[in-house]
Amino acid sequence: MPEEPISRYYTSQRLKLHYAVWGDETNPPLLLIHGNRDHARTWDDVAVRLKRVYCVYAVDLRGHGDSAWAVGGQYSLPEFVLDVAMLAKELARDPLTIVGHSLGGAVALEYAGVFPETVLKVVAIEGLGPSVGVPTAASVRMRRWIGDMQAFDRRVPRRYASVDEAVKRMREENPHLTAEMAHHLTVHGARANEDGTLTWKFDNYVRLHSPYEFNIAEAREIWNQIRCPVLLVRGSESWASDPEADGKASAFHTYRTVLVKDAGHWVHHDQIDVFMDEVWRFLREDQASGAGAASSASALPRASA
Repeated sequence: MPEEPISRYYTSQRLKLHYAVWGDETNPPLLLIHGNRDHARTWDDVAVRLKRVYCVYAVDLRGHGDSAWAVGGQYSLPEFVLDVAMLAKELARDPLTIVGHSLGGAVALEYAGVFPETVLKVVAIEGLGPSVGVPTAASVRMRRWIGDMQAFDRRVPRRYASVDEAVKRMREENPHLTAEMAHHLTVHGARANEDGTLTWKFDNYVRLHSPYEFNIAEAREIWNQIRCPVLLVRGSESWASDPEADGKASAFHTYRTVLVKDAGHWVHHDQIDVFMDEVWRFLREDQASGAGAASSASALPRASA
């Protein structure tokens, strides 16, 4: 697996949050944002390929990886967007190119809509949220959420007797993973307990959703503020809906959609060469005229380079 990045920390809402850095910081900045129950080191293979042209920053969102857990166990999209905004302020390297997966893709798109002048390009891997269905009554949602929170107070995180046992669970979650990638993700995504067992680094409370449902009208209004190009990526074997068919893509001014065959939800793990070819192609488009970009389109290598 790739070499070790540099670890750094910053503060958001009094929480000490971690991020990793790959590459020469004189290169243009590119930010990677992981998904729910994941961590910064999920991006290692992607980061190593990108660092030839960019300085790559990968954040551990609150409650994930080596970042602090939120007091009270409350995690919402606005708070994750705040964490990214605080990191951007810490880096002071606008405009940023951002790549996000799942929750990280949602964070990237919301951040780009709230601060459109600070973002150069966005790649969102299945970051458009769930399919929009019939809304549940607010009183029912609140009652369910309180019950879930009370149940989580009594929940004990699962412990794994060995790395191999945890790797097995990792591969159950994503059967597309190679043994090497599953081991890498497990080693960086688990911490040792005093009794020698392992538990995942993420806070179990990140599993819970807000009682306030995904508001597609408000999401579209935010997405519509984005002025940079957007690449929307999804896997052919994933649950994610087609953003062209469900109408979500129409909220963006300049976008392209990509369907990656033989890939599930973690497209960047399942088909990394195909994914990187699409990313490099996207980053080349109009790159020479973009402020803060690499000096020329020819500077951007192919995934196989």
